[in-house]
Amino acid sequence: MLVDYYDLESLLTEEQRMIRDTVRNFVESEVLPIIEEHNQAMTFPKELIPKIGSLGLLGPTLPEKYGCAGLDNIAYGLINQELERGDSAIRSFSSVQSSLVMYPIYAFGSEEQRMKWLPRLASGGAVGCFGLTEPDFGSNPGGMVTNARSTSKGFILNGAKMWITNGTLADVAVVWAKLDGDSAKHIRGFLVEKGMKGFSAPEMKGKYSLRASVTSELVFQDVELPKESLLPNVQGLKGPLSCLTQARYGIAWGALGAAMACYESSVAYAKSRVQFGKPIGGFQLVQEKLAFMLTEITKAQLLVHRLGTLKNENKMRPEQVSLAKRNNVDIALQIARTARDLHGANGILGEYPIMRHMTNLESVRTYEGTHDIHTLVLGEDITGIAAYY
Repeated sequence: MLVDYYDLESLLTEEQRMIRDTVRNFVESEVLPIIEEHNQAMTFPKELIPKIGSLGLLGPTLPEKYGCAGLDNIAYGLINQELERGDSAIRSFSSVQSSLVMYPIYAFGSEEQRMKWLPRLASGGAVGCFGLTEPDFGSNPGGMVTNARSTSKGFILNGAKMWITNGTLADVAVVWAKLDGDSAKHIRGFLVEKGMKGFSAPEMKGKYSLRASVTSELVFQDVELPKESLLPNVQGLKGPLSCLTQARYGIAWGALGAAMACYESSVAYAKSRVQFGKPIGGFQLVQEKLAFMLTEITKAQLLVHRLGTLKNENKMRPEQVSLAKRNNVDIALQIARTARDLHGANGILGEYPIMRHMTNLESVRTYEGTHDIHTLVLGEDITGIAAYY
């Protein structure tokens, strides 16, 4: 069932429709049959990585020169929508690889770094992660304590990062640290490779959300990095924040996919579940819930489509991405909670996708800028007054 109340299909190009349908079919055949088992077991379906790569879903907007697909940003959004319709863990894997690892290597790396890593990352032959958040510094990344010191051979890296998607799996980590100084202007990006002495990435367990995703800590204890590990073309918070803008764009589309999955399940359930002699879809309160879901999904679809158009035209501002991420994740979580209510006791069962999406969205609401932080981003844009501190 394709949720499209305002005929947005007519605005898509043939290529965009083909890409969406290809990913939708992949999710139906490869993700949905196994994702609940992985969710319960707290394991990531690593066997899907080369398949995702072979479909051209990793770094898909980057140039073909580097083994990427060279797609436009609406196509990239639709990829995220369909992957998260399967599960946030699958979309998070792809989003981190594409926006937080491949993008900074392409945008800020040397040509040697691009040629070394981008083709491997695009194919799924290598996995990457992004190290910015620390145990004591989330919303205030400028306060990070991870640091690098220059030496005659390169750099010595010390510190720790927390809540890192793909960390334990990663062959390369894009790590942000303060180089030879303690202010935000000293922040630089480094490529830290798996197996380097002093670098470890233990997986975090015990999560009630994103259970099918690999979430890790990164620990650096006197890690010796060669000079060519430094991303040469960016300095300061501009580097990591621009990466997050790319990722938040994908999240705005991805959350929509989770909302659509909850709505699709709710419509089917409302038509088939019989109480008091008729389907519950024939009761006013249930119809109100379905109308709410459809309305919010349609508004969110219009929002991200326009955002994608602006991005294609190089007119998109980070504040506009904050609005989309803030709105779409919030309404997706509301829709998941409403769907849970509509499904009754069945809403907590793994037979339905509702509870899995709902708990995942609790994390999506928080990561890459909390709901409240994006509220303050918009508040500053409206008033010109920063209210973060």
